[in-house]
Order: sequence, then C-alpha cells, then structure tokens
Amino acid sequence: MSGHSKWATIRHKKGAADAKRGKAFTKLIKELMVAARMGGGNPEGNPRLRAAVLAAKAENMPKDNIDRAIKKGAGELEGVTYEEFMYEGYGPAGVAVLVDIMTDNRNRAASEVRHIFSRNNGNLGEAGCVAWMFDKKGSIVFDKKAVQEEELIELSLEAGAEDVKDQEDQFEVISSLEDFITVRSAFDEKELKYELAEITMVPQTTVRIEDPKVAQQILRLMDLLEDSDDVQHVYANFDIPDDIMESLE
Repeated sequence: MSGHSKWATIRHKKGAADAKRGKAFTKLIKELMVAARMGGGNPEGNPRLRAAVLAAKAENMPKDNIDRAIKKGAGELEGVTYEEFMYEGYGPAGVAVLVDIMTDNRNRAASEVRHIFSRNNGNLGEAGCVAWMFDKKGSIVFDKKAVQEEELIELSLEAGAEDVKDQEDQFEVISSLEDFITVRSAFDEKELKYELAEITMVPQTTVRIEDPKVAQQILRLMDLLEDSDDVQHVYANFDIPDDIMESLE
C-alpha cells in the first residue's frame, strides 16, 4: 500500500498548503454535522465526533466553526441535512475504489461520480463489489527521517496499535477504530511528528502499478473524485512505487 499512503500524504499536504483549504473545511464541517446528528453533540460520548473534532483542529479550523457545525448537526441550530452513503467501482488496471458521499442532493452526487468514473477509464459497480476488500482502521503515517524505527514500534505496540508497516520512505501505524485516539495521543505525548493521522479504509490486498501512464490515470481519477463537492473520502487499493509516484507529483 506504499503508493496509496504516499498519495494520501501528498493530498493532505496540498490541502493544507493551497486554496483548497476552503474545500477541506467544507468536508470537515459536513463530517462534524453528520457525526453529531448520528451520535449526539458530546465528543466524549461520541467517538466519531471526537475524531472529527481532532481532524478539524489539525487543519486549524477555528473553534467557533467547530462548535457551530456540532450544534447544527445536533439540531440546536438550523442547518442543511446531509445524506451519507458509499459508491463502489473500479479504476484503471482493475483498481478497487470506494467513494464516501455526503450530500444534500443524491441525484447530483450520483451523476457527477458516474461521469468522473466513465471519463477516466473506470466504472461504477454493484453495492458490495469491492467493499469486502477493505477494513476500516486508524492510520498514522510517519516520514522515516523523522522517527527512530525501534522507538516507533515500541511505542505503537504499547499504545495498542495492530501493526507498523514499512512503506519505502514511510512508516504506517495501523490501529483499530477503538484504539486510534489512544495511539495518536501516545505519539502526541512523546511529540513524535506524523505526516497524517486519519480513519481510513485499509485494503487487504493491493494492485501493483508499474506503468507510469496507468499510474497517472489512477491518480487523475482519485484527484477528480476527491475534488467533487459531494465526496468526503476516496479509498483505493493501488500500490504505486515511490519513484513513479514522485515523478508524477
């Protein structure tokens, strides 16, 4: 999964550094609202909301914005009602793709996602066609130059992480949903600097992509899906080697 985690890190850095911050904030606000609607407005008793608040704070979202989104989701303030669902499909080279949707207009979302797939050598599939290939996990990614491997592994296992994966120039710490915040907090307490920390869909198997042209097609599909206003997250099981990934950045 080295190529996929590398892509996620690149997207995270771009989102924090350029004009897409407004779009990133919109996605975070949607997640805060839906999490509060589904599980209540108290982060202490709502793990999904607690994770959403941490993600918003990581992007330096103002506290007033976070509080307002939570109140809208909990029904204390008037706000838009978002519907949440997932599309599944295939990209170039048969790569499995999951698309998390959060929208106030299902027809608009369906039309746009279908269009993006069809114009970029992909196709939507039936519900359940690829979801079984992924597991929902916590993922925390470190640059190898920023941490000592032995210290990272020891701290990860002590905090309850499931695995530490060597991903070429990165380490990826995998945890269960229940232990994600505990593991992340352990790194924060030791002031270990990670590049990305998120709840994600981790593929059970990957598709190795050695052709730069195919890699470029896959990344374009991912970019276009990510940039759609109705799309919250995109997950895929491609593995693009770092040298090819870096040549396409």
